[in-house]
Amino acid sequence: MVKPVLFFLVSSTAAAFVITPVNRSPASLSYMAGADQAADSKASEAPPLPVAKFMGAAVIGAGLAMLRRAGYSCLGCQCRGCCKGSPGCQCQGCSRGSRTSLRAVYGEPRKVEIIPSVLPADFGKLGEECKRLEDAGVDRIQFDVMDGNFVPNLTFGPDVIAYMKKYCSVKFETQLMVEQRCLDYMLPQFVEATNQPNKPGVTIVHVEAATHLHRNLSQIRAAGGSPSVALNPHTPAEMVENVLDMVDHVLVMTVNPGFGGQAYIPTMLDKIRKIRKWIVDRNLDVDIEVDGGIKGDKTIAECADAGANCFIAGSGLFAYDDLSKGVEELRSVAQAGQKGEIP
Repeated sequence: MVKPVLFFLVSSTAAAFVITPVNRSPASLSYMAGADQAADSKASEAPPLPVAKFMGAAVIGAGLAMLRRAGYSCLGCQCRGCCKGSPGCQCQGCSRGSRTSLRAVYGEPRKVEIIPSVLPADFGKLGEECKRLEDAGVDRIQFDVMDGNFVPNLTFGPDVIAYMKKYCSVKFETQLMVEQRCLDYMLPQFVEATNQPNKPGVTIVHVEAATHLHRNLSQIRAAGGSPSVALNPHTPAEMVENVLDMVDHVLVMTVNPGFGGQAYIPTMLDKIRKIRKWIVDRNLDVDIEVDGGIKGDKTIAECADAGANCFIAGSGLFAYDDLSKGVEELRSVAQAGQKGEIP
C-alpha cells in the first residue's frame, strides 16, 4: 500500500509544478503582440495565479489521507522505517489503529510490581489488612507518612510501620511526605521500621522537602535501606537528574500528595518518558513508580507504556472484593501497556 501512495504523492506533486503558469513580463507580452503595437500598449504585469499551490496542497492532502487509511500516521518522524509502523519505533505518533500503539516501552521492559498503599485500609485492623494484601500477591506494601506540614494530612510514625511486621513478611515501602526537619530527626527510625529481616525496605524522600537530598539518600543506603526519591506533579524531572545514580526508585506523583482517591493527572506521562530515557541511556538499575489515581484501565497502561513499572494502587486495588483478582488485573494491564497495548 505504501509504494503506490508514495508514487501518487511524488507524481501528482510533480505534475502540479509542471502546470505552473508562466509569469509573463511586459517585454514578452509586447513581443507576442507584435512590434507595431508595442509602442502604444502599456502592458501591466499580472500577478501569477496560485494554481500550483492549490494543486500541490490538494494532492498531498489526498495522499496523506490515503496513508492514514492504510494505518500509517507518522510522516514526520526522523527514525528510519517509522512510517512503516515498525514495532520498535519510539516516535509518539507512530501508531497503527486507534487503540494499539506500536511504540512499546523505551528500552527493555522491567518487572511490573503492584504496590498497594494502606491509606484506604481499615486502620482499626491495619495488621489484618496488611496480611490480606500479602496473601493477594502484592510485591510491596506502601506506608504514606504525612506530617501535616509538607502535606495537609496526618497519618502515622515509624512505630506503627514496624508493628506491621508482626502480621506479614512482604517488603515494605515508606513514602515520607514530610519536611526536612522531620527527616533530620527521624529518618533513621523510618528506615529501620521499613526494613524487613534480610529485605531492604524502600524509603522515599521528596525532592521538594529534602534540602540536602544527596545526604538523605546516602543516609538511607548506609542504614541498609533502598534509597528512592519522589516528585510532585509540578516538579520538573530535572530536579532528580543528578541523583539518579544514587537511587533504586524514582516515584512520579500522578496526583498531589496528601489524600487518597484523587483523580489521575495524565500530563505526567512526558515526565515519566524523560526519566525513563535518562535511566536507559545511562544504563542505570532504577525502577520508575507512579502513585495517584492508578486503576486497572488506561491509567496504568499509559504509565507502563511511558516507562513506569511499579504502580502504587490504593483505592484502585481496594475497590476489588477479591484483592488477588485486583492484583492480577492490574499486573496484566500494566504488562500489556509495556507492549504498547492501551485499552
